[in-house]
Amino acid sequence: MIAASELILNPNGSIYHLNLLPNQIAQNIITVGDPERVETITKHFDSIEFKEQKREFKTQTGLYKGKRITVISTGIGTDNIDIVLNELDALVNIDFETRKIKEKLTSLNIIRIGTSGAILPTIAVDSFLISEYAIGLDAMLNAYDCTAVLETELETKFISQTNWNTNKGKPYAVAANKELVNHFKDDKIINGCTLTAGGFYGPQSRVLRLKVQDALFFDKVQKLNHNGINVINLEMETAGIYGLGKLLGHKCISLNAILANRANGVFSTKAEETISELVLYALSKIITL
Repeated sequence: MIAASELILNPNGSIYHLNLLPNQIAQNIITVGDPERVETITKHFDSIEFKEQKREFKTQTGLYKGKRITVISTGIGTDNIDIVLNELDALVNIDFETRKIKEKLTSLNIIRIGTSGAILPTIAVDSFLISEYAIGLDAMLNAYDCTAVLETELETKFISQTNWNTNKGKPYAVAANKELVNHFKDDKIINGCTLTAGGFYGPQSRVLRLKVQDALFFDKVQKLNHNGINVINLEMETAGIYGLGKLLGHKCISLNAILANRANGVFSTKAEETISELVLYALSKIITL
């Protein structure tokens, strides 16, 4: 039995942070960072059966062309991903009455739709990226027994290529679910590797008033190539989703709208249109899962 201090439930029996009951989520789940972006997806639904929000975690479940889908906002960062992934898993794989893990486990399809900045000068703003791999710079996954899901060759290559400062924690590398990569791929979509940072400014080499520890970080990362896959972008959630998803037995993929190019210093002039196009593309693929 899982103790009340570990599996925390609200008075109505819902999971603590997400404020959800097991029957309120679908097997197909879209995650977004910004709570306000939930409606940019669910506005396309034929019907919405359920809405809930607690803190930055906003959830809506409904039907899109006959497919039941849940959209949930995670907020920013892998600390929030730690909450969302564990609580989504608990909703389907732990019996809240007995507080025991179910004998038959459920695997969720978790599709992140996010925005990101490219770090290679050759990547066009307003393009789409599938994160075939993700490297976490945040160290969150290292709190778990995660060795079995790590891409150790990529991890080692990244550490060596960047001369990584171990004071910042050990990076971890994880691959997307191959089945979902094949399902969502398209000639117009780039496949690449995503860096998941533990912050927005210094951890992503943004300089306002503070100097960063490694001023040459971008130059080093731009040269990294792993079996033909380059590091394309920086964001703050994907590696955490991939790592926890694999450990918990869920299928995960991250789809990115490239709204900025850090190398060229440019930002999209049609950001909302680009995001909308990616949303519609993702929905068209989800209904055939």
